[in-house]
Amino acid sequence: MATRTRIFSFVLMMMMSFTVLLSSCSAKVYKVGDSEGWTAKDDVYYAWAESDHKEFHVGDFLVFKYNPSINDVTHVSGSLEYEFCDYSSPKTVYNTGHDVVTLTEPGFHYFITSNQTQCVLGQKLEVLVIHDPSSTVPPPTLSKILPVGNTYKVGDSKGWTNIYDSDFYNKWSEEKQFHVGDSVIFEYANEVNDVYEISGDLEFITCDPTSPVAVHKTGHDLVRLTEPGVHYFITSQSGYCEAGLKLRVMVKPEPKAVTYPNFPKKVDLSAMERLNNWLKTFKHPPHH
Repeated sequence: MATRTRIFSFVLMMMMSFTVLLSSCSAKVYKVGDSEGWTAKDDVYYAWAESDHKEFHVGDFLVFKYNPSINDVTHVSGSLEYEFCDYSSPKTVYNTGHDVVTLTEPGFHYFITSNQTQCVLGQKLEVLVIHDPSSTVPPPTLSKILPVGNTYKVGDSKGWTNIYDSDFYNKWSEEKQFHVGDSVIFEYANEVNDVYEISGDLEFITCDPTSPVAVHKTGHDLVRLTEPGVHYFITSQSGYCEAGLKLRVMVKPEPKAVTYPNFPKKVDLSAMERLNNWLKTFKHPPHH
């Protein structure tokens, strides 16, 4: 009987530990502005960020919903740019109308719209992101939602640079198979200073950066491939795109066989029955 009690105590302890682990690595998703969405309203986003005792952590997500024909989401680097609605040197620009932004670093993050009239009217958001140093669980990322995929460094050792070979990045892409959940990393410096994700083949062919889906300018840009289809990337620098600094990536749907953490989804009743039968031998040992 004592042995049986110890075994069930151990099982109960493991179940409680598993529950704690799951709760500690669950990211939160916040829809900015709730039902209002991302629009021009005085002080609404300050109040939204402060309401309900919100705490933004590394790994959480912000969802911006808006009309992309008149709006965007511009991630700016500092409080001055935020205060004066200065969108001239953004960290990232989103323009899909349904943008999911992962909070990957602790500290203050500033978001505005490049529609300056609406920004002045109050369409801007400041959030403080914290990271609990006592947590031993890595912060959740989008990979907790998407299948875990491969990460490719664009251009391999050459990186994202002007190499005066109009077919280099085309050949690099064709040698690989990209799937939903994969990531591409753009590394660059010096004469190259951005990555523009654009929406169509015509913009890609003509190197037209005027209506980007997203703009990246960190020099080490990680882009998650979240949708199947063709994805287009160029640089906005005159002459470089025309010389071949552009990338077309064909993304296939996620593979059918995706490896997920081996958490049991149902109880193996036959195993439980075997355990019960084994425990019964302690209570009623066989007679010889």
